Amino acid sequence: MKKAKTWGSAALFFVVTTVLCGVIYTAVCTGLAQLIFPHQANGSIIEVDGTAYGSELVGQRFTDDTHLWGRAMNPSVGTFTDDEGDDVLWYGASNKSPASDEFAETVQERIDAIKAAHPEKGDEPIPSDLVTNSGSGFDPHISPAAAEYQVERLVRTTGKSAEEIRAIIDACTEPLQFGVLGDERVNVLKVNLMLDGILPVE
Repeated sequence: MKKAKTWGSAALFFVVTTVLCGVIYTAVCTGLAQLIFPHQANGSIIEVDGTAYGSELVGQRFTDDTHLWGRAMNPSVGTFTDDEGDDVLWYGASNKSPASDEFAETVQERIDAIKAAHPEKGDEPIPSDLVTNSGSGFDPHISPAAAEYQVERLVRTTGKSAEEIRAIIDACTEPLQFGVLGDERVNVLKVNLMLDGILPVE
């Protein structure tokens, strides 16, 4: 009898905590997030006229001359597959040692590509975030210096003036977190959507 009562109490406790923590708590948190922070709760997706262009929190790979380039990315295919068995393209850290010859060769290749695309800059030092990966492998931001480095190329390839491009970069520059943490950063996707006229310059 005592054992049955113990098992009954344990089962009741299990059911109650499951409902409280697994259903009610989750529903309340989800509901509050949708009510107070709907944009962030749904992935910070940039959507214009019903078309989703990506998340402002996830970097995209831009390599053409008419767009701002972001952090170097390390694409990989074959590690993961979707429900239909197709390979999933994903990005992550390269795990190359900064002291290795392989890392030095990779960075040098990126330096050469950047210099070739920006002949106007001559031997001006390239901001490091244009030739190195971020820890996550898909950082959506670059430094203001890295964005400024590309202005002359964008003037040459987009037909926009330097003033117009700098105004777009300024509009997409995010301040320090809480005014004290981190550094100012430029959202690459937003800049490119403004360059394409998809987002207005605010």
